[in-house]
Parts: sequence; C-alpha cells; structure tokens
Amino acid sequence: MNLLKLPFTVEQVMSVIQDSTKLIQLHQIHSFIIKTSLDRNNFVLAKLFRRIFSCSSSNELPYARSIFDAISSPDTFIWNTMIRAYLNSQTPIESLSLFVQMRLQEGIFLDSFSLSLGLQACGRSIDRQNGQTIHTQVLKLGLGRDLFVETALIEMYAKFGYLDVARNIFDEMSDPDLVAYNVLLAEYVRAGKISLAQNLFDKMPDKDLVSWNTVIHGYASLGESGDAEKLSGRICERDIVSWSSMIATYAKSRQSNKALRLFHEMQLANVVPDKVTMVSVLCACGDVGALGMGKMVHEFIERNRIEIDLKLGTSLVDMYAKCGDIDNSMGVFDRMSNRDVFAWSAMIMGLANHGFGELALDQFSKMISEEIKPNDITFIGVLSACSHIGLVDKGWTYFKSMNDVYSVTPKLEHFGCMVDILGRAGRLQEARELIGSMPVEPDAIVWRALLGACRIYKNVELGEEAAVNLLELEPHVGGNYVLLSNIYSQAKNWDKVMNVRRMIKNINIHKVPGSSSIEVDNAVHEFVAGDKSHPQSEGIDWMLVEMADRLKHAGYIPLTASVLLDFDEQEKENALACHSEKLAIAFGLLSTPPGSPIRIVKNLRVCDDCHLAVKLISRIFDRKIIVRDRNRFHHFSGGSCSCKDYW
Repeated sequence: MNLLKLPFTVEQVMSVIQDSTKLIQLHQIHSFIIKTSLDRNNFVLAKLFRRIFSCSSSNELPYARSIFDAISSPDTFIWNTMIRAYLNSQTPIESLSLFVQMRLQEGIFLDSFSLSLGLQACGRSIDRQNGQTIHTQVLKLGLGRDLFVETALIEMYAKFGYLDVARNIFDEMSDPDLVAYNVLLAEYVRAGKISLAQNLFDKMPDKDLVSWNTVIHGYASLGESGDAEKLSGRICERDIVSWSSMIATYAKSRQSNKALRLFHEMQLANVVPDKVTMVSVLCACGDVGALGMGKMVHEFIERNRIEIDLKLGTSLVDMYAKCGDIDNSMGVFDRMSNRDVFAWSAMIMGLANHGFGELALDQFSKMISEEIKPNDITFIGVLSACSHIGLVDKGWTYFKSMNDVYSVTPKLEHFGCMVDILGRAGRLQEARELIGSMPVEPDAIVWRALLGACRIYKNVELGEEAAVNLLELEPHVGGNYVLLSNIYSQAKNWDKVMNVRRMIKNINIHKVPGSSSIEVDNAVHEFVAGDKSHPQSEGIDWMLVEMADRLKHAGYIPLTASVLLDFDEQEKENALACHSEKLAIAFGLLSTPPGSPIRIVKNLRVCDDCHLAVKLISRIFDRKIIVRDRNRFHHFSGGSCSCKDYW
C-alpha cells in the first residue's frame, strides 16, 4: 500500500496517520517513519502512538510500548494513555511501575486523571503502601474531592478489602455519578456481599446495563439463579453481557436445558455470542450430553475464525469428552497451541472416565515432561485411570507423589480413588486400613467405594461395616440400601434382605428420580422411569416391547433382586423394563439411523439389570451405545462393556 510518496511534509505524515483505521496501515506508516528518520520527531511518534490505541487490542500492547519507549519526552497525555493500557491488561502491575516512573520525571504534571490511574493501579496490584502514598499526595494537591480521584479511591480501598473505607468515601461524595455507583456495586459483588450490592442497587437514582449486569452476575456467582432470573426479567433491553450472565448462571447451577433454551432465544434476537457465552454454552452441552449443539458452537467458532484460547479450548475438550466423543476431544486438545494445567486435566479426566487408562497416563507423562505442574483435579484423573485398568502399585506411587513430589495435599476424592483402586483389585483389607489412616473423616464417597468393592467380592462382613458408616452419613439415599441388599442377596442371606426392605419402609427414603437424556436433531429429550409424557410415547412403548421380546430370545433374565420395593416378580420385571435409560435407548433406536451410535446421559449409577440389558441390546441391534452415568462412561458394543462389569 503506497500511503506516502516523496517528497512529503510532516503535516502529510500526520494526516495519513489520522486517516488510518487499520493496524496494518499503522505498521506500514511506522516502517516509513523509521526509513525516513522521522522517528526522531516526537510529534510524529506521539501521533502514531495515540492512533494505535484507537484501533488496537491488548495484543498490540508490546508494540505500543516500543513506540512509547522511543518517544524521548512523552507528555502527560501519553504517559496516561500507556498507564491506562496496562491497567486494563493482564499485567496491571506494569501500570503501577510506569506511574512510579512518571512521578520521577521532571516537568511532568500529574493531573487528576494521572493520580486516579495510579490509585487504580495500586488497587489492582494490591500495593497498599504505594496506595497510601498516592492518597496522601492527592490530599496535598487538594484533589480529594475530584470525581475521578474519589471513584479511584473507592475501587482501590475495596480491592484492598477495606469495604467500609470505600463506602465512607462514597457516602462523602457530594454528587456521585453512575460510574461511582457502578464501581462500588462491582466491588461489593466481587467480595460476595450481594445484600450490600442489592441495597446500593435499589438506591441508585439511575441504572444502566452495567448496573443490571453486575448484580445479575453477583447472584449468579453465588448460585442464586432464581434471584438472577427475576432481575434479568426486569431489564428492558439486553446486551451481550446480559445474555451471557444468565446463560452462565443456568450453566453453573446445572440448569443446563434452561441455558441452552436461553442461548436459542439469544440467537433469535440476532445477538452474536462472544467467547464468554460460548464457554457457558459448551459447559451446558457437556452437562446434558448435547453433542449436536456443542458441535454447532464449535463450527461457529471455526466459521468466524475465533481464536481458540486456553479457556475456550479447554471448554471444547471437556464438552466433547462429556458428550461421549473422546476422539474429537483429543483432536481439539492436540490442536491447542498453548495448554495449561486445566486443559491437561480436562483431557486426562476425559480419557480416564471413558476407560482409556493407558492413554490418560501417557498424557500425564507428557504433561510432566512439558513442566506443567499438576493440581488436585489432575490427580483425580490419574488415579481414576489407574483404577479402571487395575494398576494398584502405580496408583499408590502416584498417590504418594502428590504430596512428596508435587506438594498437592490429597483430598477426600483422592482417598476415595485409592479405596476404589484397592477394592477393584480385591485388596479389601488394605482399602479398609487406608480409610482408618485418613487424616480426615471419610465421607460417603469413600465408604460407597468400599461397599461397591465388597459387593463385587462378596465380602459380607466388611460390606456391613461400610454400609453402617455410609447409612450414618446418608440415611435417606435409596441407592445405598440397594448396594447392601445386593451383598446379602449374593450371599443368599434372605433374612437380611428382608431386613433391608423393612428399613426402607420405616425410613423416609430420599430417592433421587433417575433420569436419562438423549440428543436427537439438536434437541435434548429427557426421560424418567415409566415416563408416558413424550410426544412419541406410543412408538417408544412399541420399541420397548420389541426390545423385551428380542432380549428374551437372547437369554436375558431380568435381575429382579435389584428392585427392593414390595412387588411381585411380574411387577418387578415391568418396573425394570421402564427404567429411564431403556426409554431413552428405545427412543434412540426409533429416531436415529441404523448403525449410528446412541449416546445417553444418566444422572445416577446404571443399575445392574440395565447394564446387563444394554450389553445385549448393543449386540442384538448392532449399535454402539455410550452411556454416561454418575461414575463413568460405559461403551457398550457387541454384547460387552468397556467397564468390564465393574462400575
């Protein structure tokens, strides 16, 4: 691009800079300035510097800094511009360093804007000493009542944790503007003081979208989706932040179907999603197994050439893994140019949950070789991988290395994983000894892992001990009684089976309703046991009969012992036939092309009967069926399951 022709004047160069609207043009002009020795002209460099900030992003900060450093005597405006750029970047401490340098420059006048930037820099860097020094300077200069300075003081002291001081400064303002209100509002929300934020919000004479979005975000951060929803409904006009805040609220509170419905409404309103929106939508997709919707978001990212940064990349890896598409999960991970501990952990967890233990441990080795320090989430994935492939000694080595090598203190979840590793290998006494040596009281997860192992290895005595401890912690959870009853029934101890059934009758058992979901044509369909509400209920019932008939011919006998209710045998068989995962599979067989995989998400552990039935269904109907239950993924194919019947 031929922007300038010789001969030229300084005025012409300045004019071309002013008319430039793209960074590539400014880069070309800068090259021209250097070639023609105009880089010695402070006015030209200052003009170029200012123009960069009118059409650049934080990615151009190093370039802007190089021009700033080339200006021999930057004026107050240029100093302020450079400080503000760092203040809004990932390295706000650099803005404080620049402000300190600015104060030492001779002939530079610190105006109220300079001082407010310095105060903000101290707040964001949590530098109390410099903050107090600048505040003293403000008072000496008589700028204590300047609106810019007062607002910066509110932010600084709030970030120091001195909310009372910040509020006192706000209350002493003669006429706080909307910016001052919003700053204090944001700091209350950041500190988790939602009641103070709500009180301030209610007293605001004027509110803009920033005000509304801040309080909605506050409720969302605390998981109070109902209050966030009420506030959101009162907004007259939503912007991208309003939409994203509510989608994030639903996603974080596991109301994923609401999040996806709201995202659909957002698209109908022609609001273009940003990265924040997409991260929340991908989280919701992963939660309910909405692979089609997740792929649509991924396609949108690629179609619009949106940079897949760490957070977005990790969200894609996690979404694909949770939706049962581990190949695409690995594909995204392999293409990420930069990967932090969260990205590695998501990949390791995904592989472990799918039963690919060796691959998960390979990824862990690569992570360590790239000098990425693992965290507690990483080790849950690593220990789960060891559990799934029966690596007891290696599991012990990883467990001990947490504290000894990586300074990661084991939590209850890690002890639960180790109990599971030992239990799967039949080393039940070692598992019990580990529980006894724990530095904290074992929780339900730990005792349930031991109880599950006792069921597999038919250890009634230890199973009873685990059950007693588990039922003390969770006396109203029905699944715990099922595990205990199964141990007794395997031992043919029918008297104790009857005792468990009497316990269920006498105690107010809290049974979480089992539900299973399946995505077809980008719509998530959810089923509960015995569900007749689906529009295609008649076809589903027909398919259930077809499944039952073909299962019977394949030698399937329902495991009625897993039904603890006081039913006769036929009633028990009927109850098992209508479990939620069987309804979802029936709908999947009706609604998807022959030979295509069926992906199901279940909120509870798959029961023994359904596990047996789905293995046979995968062979009878020649379908790969992927079920994600509360514990892991089950890949059913050709009559067998990837979990090897231990889950």
